[in-house]
Amino acid sequence: MINIFQPSLGDAELAAVAEVFRSNWLGRGARTQEFETRFANHLGVGGEHVTSANSCTEATFLAVELAGVGPGDEVVLPAVSFVGAANAVASAGARPVFCDVDPRTLNVRVTDLEKALTPRTKAVLLLHYGGYPGEVEQIAEVCEDRGVLLIEDAACAVASSVDGRACGTFGDMGVWSFDHGKVVVTVDGGMFYAKDPDMVAAAAKRLYFGLEQFSGFSQAQRTDARWWDFEVSSFSRRSITNDVLAAIGCVQMDRLPGFLRRRQEIVTRYHKDLADLPGVLLPPPLPPGHVSSNYLYWLQIDGGIRDVVAKDLYENGIYTTFRYPLLHRVAAYGAGDVRLPNAERAAEMTLCLPLHQALTDEDVDHTISVLHDAVTSRLAGARKAQS
Repeated sequence: MINIFQPSLGDAELAAVAEVFRSNWLGRGARTQEFETRFANHLGVGGEHVTSANSCTEATFLAVELAGVGPGDEVVLPAVSFVGAANAVASAGARPVFCDVDPRTLNVRVTDLEKALTPRTKAVLLLHYGGYPGEVEQIAEVCEDRGVLLIEDAACAVASSVDGRACGTFGDMGVWSFDHGKVVVTVDGGMFYAKDPDMVAAAAKRLYFGLEQFSGFSQAQRTDARWWDFEVSSFSRRSITNDVLAAIGCVQMDRLPGFLRRRQEIVTRYHKDLADLPGVLLPPPLPPGHVSSNYLYWLQIDGGIRDVVAKDLYENGIYTTFRYPLLHRVAAYGAGDVRLPNAERAAEMTLCLPLHQALTDEDVDHTISVLHDAVTSRLAGARKAQS
């Protein structure tokens, strides 16, 4: 099966893990600090602005907590977003308010956001769909003008930027994912950013039980008497990552430029060889100054044939999907009869193709060939049935 996502892990990552094993320090330690520093450098911010977590979801929950979101508050987020984002809002006792998206990029626009803002809006939780930055600059300005906190879900946008500024750093807080399906993989893991370093310091403590000395490694650096004593600043969870995963992450950061080049090569092939396929819309061009991580490559297929085309691809060894199922249709979030026409239409037409750096040229050729045949035959059949 040609997978839609696939990690690229090899001998260098194994060697890094072996070195951690030899050190006998497996928990949060020097390698975790190195990974945080390297990621901060990648973002173009100081190390005091980031801290790692055991997942992007945990970092998202943390961001919502640090934003002071609670009962009676509303948080605006796109209907096309990950379930973890909505869970973070709902678990705080707040109301997730889902807004519509651009029908082609599936990103929130300022016009979509402004329709959803109310006096009760405490924060906006923005997704960069597929790695496209979207209108993040303008949305950040709107949030600042309204006194609303902006949290960026940059799980898809590890290397996305606008005019050289990294996505995830436009708002008050940002979060990234390093799970098995992302561009940079640490098996599981996440990163938290805040514009305010004091908020990062508070986040680091919350990620480890609210302890003032938030890991055994930091305690081991103390030379004062009774270094084992501690104070608790919040009643929090244990949500830190460790040196085993961070060692993998450091190697992945070395390899990231190559990953991005290969993903761009595949995107260029898809653009070139699918451009003239009838009934299919490709992702729109990026605006000047915008850079995408190329996390997703999505098509929009006309004629109500998306699902059968996906089935044809699957039967030919090609896995596809739609990211993400519409959150305003999930009964648990209480959205009721909200209608978001762009998101709903996109959800019926959009299909994400395989896109990862381990794809071979033969994999890409096969995907393009099968897709051409499937769309052409299914579209012809649909038109015949209508005539």
